[in-house]
Amino acid sequence: MATQTRADTTTTPAEERSGYVAVLVFPVLIIIGGLVGYVAADTVTRAAPAVNPLLGLVMFTMGLTLRPVDFTLVLTRPLPVLLGVLAQYGVMPLVAVGVTVALGLPAEIAAGVILVGCAPGGTASNVVSYLARGDVALSVTMTSISTLLAPFLTPLLTLWLAGRYMPVDGAGMAQTIVAIVLLPVIGGLAVRFLLARVAEALLPVLPWLSVLTISVIVAIVVAGSADSIVSAGPLVLVAVVIHNVVGMALGYGAAAAFRMPVPVRRTVGVEVGMQNSGLAAGLAAQYMDPLSALPGAVFSVWHNVSGALFAALCRARDRRTG
Repeated sequence: MATQTRADTTTTPAEERSGYVAVLVFPVLIIIGGLVGYVAADTVTRAAPAVNPLLGLVMFTMGLTLRPVDFTLVLTRPLPVLLGVLAQYGVMPLVAVGVTVALGLPAEIAAGVILVGCAPGGTASNVVSYLARGDVALSVTMTSISTLLAPFLTPLLTLWLAGRYMPVDGAGMAQTIVAIVLLPVIGGLAVRFLLARVAEALLPVLPWLSVLTISVIVAIVVAGSADSIVSAGPLVLVAVVIHNVVGMALGYGAAAAFRMPVPVRRTVGVEVGMQNSGLAAGLAAQYMDPLSALPGAVFSVWHNVSGALFAALCRARDRRTG
């Protein structure tokens, strides 16, 4: 989901309702995509070559939402940015390994769960941070930085941690991430800079374009592993829920350990727990077994649900303490 809300935006009831609609409706659309992929697997599987271009489109829409000011926090507030990015690429991969060992996951699913853990932060985290009354500017910066680091860290960590389950083409994965993540994000930034008015006019539709594209990706991914979903689906869901919830809790705890303000703690928790699972699913489908893409597809649905629940809990706490 390529959508962002600025920290200096005044929160209105209408905006809050819109935010919750976005977070809750998007999983429904993704579920519909998964159902279409499962029911029409033979037909949808033919679209497999379109996954990478579709991922590139999602990342281009993310680049369109960014501004140079979104990177200034690296210089003005480096500690929370550094902590968040280190937790993103430290906590989630290690939690993924722990989940695979604890649940005794089959090699194909284990590799997919680890790949999700090694992915950069998901852009849906920006909306969830806003709804949870977190530090939205920090959320945008952390998502951007982790995404720009993905061509280097995601293949390296995946090769190291998932390589024991199946062969991983780290170099090929890195080249693909550059092509479908780094270059489209930079292209979106360039368009935002050169054609600012056009980009601003497109901003309201970008989240919907992004999620519809992700829904198509999920449909293709599910179609590729349709034969195994009935048997593997419940196990994958358990792994995804544990991975996401533990990641959010540890991210929040890490920020609390450094005595950071509550809004920063919420944002770090959200950023660490919410992954770019669409990217993980696409990479798994290309470089691993089709079943390895299933954790990314399930994560795409679940992390929006858990994010909305977390935001609701944060708001309830604020009402009690306010």
